[in-house]
Amino acid sequence: MKINLVMIVKNEERSLTRCLLAARPFVDEMIVVDTGSTDRTKELALKAGAQVFDFTWVRDFSAARNYALEQSDADWNLVLDADEYLRPASRKKIESALREGARIYGDGGWMGAILRFDLYRDKAEKTAAGETAISVSSSLLPRVLPRGVRYQGIIHEQPDTEIPCVLLPLEADHDGYLQEGKSERNLEYLLEATRQEPQNVYYWYQMAVTLRSLDRLWESLPWFRQLETGGVHKTSYWVDGILRYLYTLMDLDTGEFLLEAKEVIDRTEAELSGRADFCFVCGLFYMKLVLSDVKTYIAYLPRIEECYLKCLQIGEHPEQETVTGTGSFKAAYNLGLWYEVSGQTDKARMYYRRAAKDGYGPAKDRLKGL
Repeated sequence: MKINLVMIVKNEERSLTRCLLAARPFVDEMIVVDTGSTDRTKELALKAGAQVFDFTWVRDFSAARNYALEQSDADWNLVLDADEYLRPASRKKIESALREGARIYGDGGWMGAILRFDLYRDKAEKTAAGETAISVSSSLLPRVLPRGVRYQGIIHEQPDTEIPCVLLPLEADHDGYLQEGKSERNLEYLLEATRQEPQNVYYWYQMAVTLRSLDRLWESLPWFRQLETGGVHKTSYWVDGILRYLYTLMDLDTGEFLLEAKEVIDRTEAELSGRADFCFVCGLFYMKLVLSDVKTYIAYLPRIEECYLKCLQIGEHPEQETVTGTGSFKAAYNLGLWYEVSGQTDKARMYYRRAAKDGYGPAKDRLKGL
């Protein structure tokens, strides 16, 4: 069984060596296609043992991906970006999982997903020094492709196939969201993509989250609304879109948008109430709703505690593509805050300790304050 790493890169000297060295134990060959680097990217790729090819950029990520795949003769192609770093794993276990998948789905009848942990700047959370905190979310991505599968889409490209996708024993860390400038670049391509495919629901999602990341909240709302009503509910990006939609409405923070958020929660609660990240955002929402008009919304006060307790009951499920902590330390910390402000100091200490046990700094600070 031959497994190759297949990548497209441009000006990736910051992270490429780390990416290649982490992937090298799991693959037979490393194929790197450069789309116009002006730094040491190609030099570093060769030094790490990769084969390097050049591709003239044609403003189409799928075209570049497909050219790279055409350079590979492997049975399976592992597709990574330069800001993704595989965690230690077992090649033997990976091959065993690939053989088991072939037994169930047939050769070439399925593709493998990796579990990626994404670092991002959490604007709602600050460090002790007053800086924006770094949080982690998880994503399941189809990245281990059988021979012959190609990509489609000029931006946020996806495998052009309907075959099933199954999680493999492969995890990666991703720090690309910490870098500046990609959202602006992506928006340019997304505008063109939505002109070409105006009914592509996945592009609706990408437009919404890209505009949100650029703090263009008002402009993101029509895309979120369209996604909620016209999207396929079972897709992971629809779920993520609903969560970001709710955060956007709360960030806008007016009575009108809080009522819209309540309507969204009412419409989606039956479907999403088994997810810790949904219960977490609901806890934040009910707190904001009550504080916006205590007399009108006082009946929703118990919902705050209920939501965070349910988060802890559900627990952490990174395979559901959630924000790390919504089923553990973040929920425990918010419960501690809730109990502290309501005068239940013993309970506050208990949940702060629970969050602090997971290494959550804000909980340690609150414990010192108590």
